[in-house]
Amino acid sequence: MSEHLPLVARAAAHAERTAIVDPTGTYSYADLLEASQRVAETLLNGEQDLQERRVAFLVTPGFPYVAAQWGVWRAGGVAVPLGLAHPTPELEYVLDDTGAAQVIADAALLERVRPLAEGRGLPLHEIDDLLKPTSEQANEASLPAVDSERRAMILYTSGTTSKPKGVVATHAMIQAQVETLVEAWGWTADDRILHVLPLHHVHGIINVLSCALWSGALCEMLPKFDAAQIWERFAAGDLTLFMAVPTVYAKLIAHWQAASPAQQQAMSDGCRAMRLMVSGSAALPVSTLETWREISGHTLLERYGMTEIGMALSNPLHGERVPGSVGSPLPGMEVRRVDEQGQAAANDAPAELQVRGPTVFREYWGKPEATREAFVDGWFRTGDITVIENGVYRILGRSSVDIIKTGGYKVSALEVEEALREHEAIAECAVVGVEDEEWGQRIGACVVLREGASLDLAALREWSKERLASYKSPSLLLVVDELPRNAMGKVQKRAVAALFTP
Repeated sequence: MSEHLPLVARAAAHAERTAIVDPTGTYSYADLLEASQRVAETLLNGEQDLQERRVAFLVTPGFPYVAAQWGVWRAGGVAVPLGLAHPTPELEYVLDDTGAAQVIADAALLERVRPLAEGRGLPLHEIDDLLKPTSEQANEASLPAVDSERRAMILYTSGTTSKPKGVVATHAMIQAQVETLVEAWGWTADDRILHVLPLHHVHGIINVLSCALWSGALCEMLPKFDAAQIWERFAAGDLTLFMAVPTVYAKLIAHWQAASPAQQQAMSDGCRAMRLMVSGSAALPVSTLETWREISGHTLLERYGMTEIGMALSNPLHGERVPGSVGSPLPGMEVRRVDEQGQAAANDAPAELQVRGPTVFREYWGKPEATREAFVDGWFRTGDITVIENGVYRILGRSSVDIIKTGGYKVSALEVEEALREHEAIAECAVVGVEDEEWGQRIGACVVLREGASLDLAALREWSKERLASYKSPSLLLVVDELPRNAMGKVQKRAVAALFTP
């Protein structure tokens, strides 16, 4: 290999093993190396090295997506995956913010980005054209040697607290994230994982896809979420791993509950054949964890991470997994908790989690001031408030949106949400702070009701005061058909708060 990319080198060692299965076929690691080389050579177009120029791509999950990502890397470029569900203004924002030099799309999505590329004078490639064999013999020596400290990828934050920022990861950072998780979660070449997550977030790209390919495992990719198809694959009994977000598990539970007893048994048996099931990217309701355990026999492994740091905390692969907690620091990760004065906090005192280690991001793209503000003495400020209970970490929420300051008290929105989910009328809920002159903030509950149910504020307050301190009880109630969420299923708290404002 002419390149210095560890993922690519490891793929060569697994050349004949199956790497990707998608609706179009089965592809080996050798196929991936050959296809990504074709992509790289076209992107280079006779140049020796893209020199970290950004290449954006809008490609449906599957083998072509991976070939595009690896092709950008092997050409010396920076991969900028675009969100399939993102509206045109968000796609425009990412293209302009990164200063993308080229764009790749698949046939089904080409017309969404064509006017954006043409309006900016950017070369637009259809991925199927890039993957077609050419008469010329592929020449690995034509590809640049890519140093591990070079920029590899820009992923955008979910924008829950401000306009999305481009998080820059180097190849070394990606390698550190992958090696940490492969060790912690026991990945091997014999694993087979079903991939159902969006591929413009760290969860889908690193935790699932990159860990599988680093390990020589098989990654089966679905183009979109389909509960029936997922359960069909579970029931086949040949998967070893599954990773998803709480919303996905909630939808799978609903599908299982609607199935016949015989179907339920086959589904549950398939789950029990797996070795590990993981949940992350949003808080997992304890009720969902318990229901899933009854259905599948698995206590979901909860972990904690961010776009900026990869994964930092995790419940153990072997040992007790505490409901409502995110475990302890992963190998190689340093964490500390500090109060508002920047002092070390006692375990039972709510305090901000700060992180440092080889997985922590390099910079926010084009935002040096935001990058400086994100760190203090070399520690990344996560903005997440935590406590430590019996040696394991529990996330209370984002300091900006989940810690509500009302009448002199600090209230965790996540704690109130966990309580409200026990109400028989509430199917889903989000709790936010609503600005108020008298109280500073009032606690607002935005809820989706179960079919046929009704609920008013007086009844909710009376019910909640039996379970929560009076100052934690919601004083505002809003009933909606659905909660605003991003592509990962994470509730957009700022959008929820805006619903309370006339």
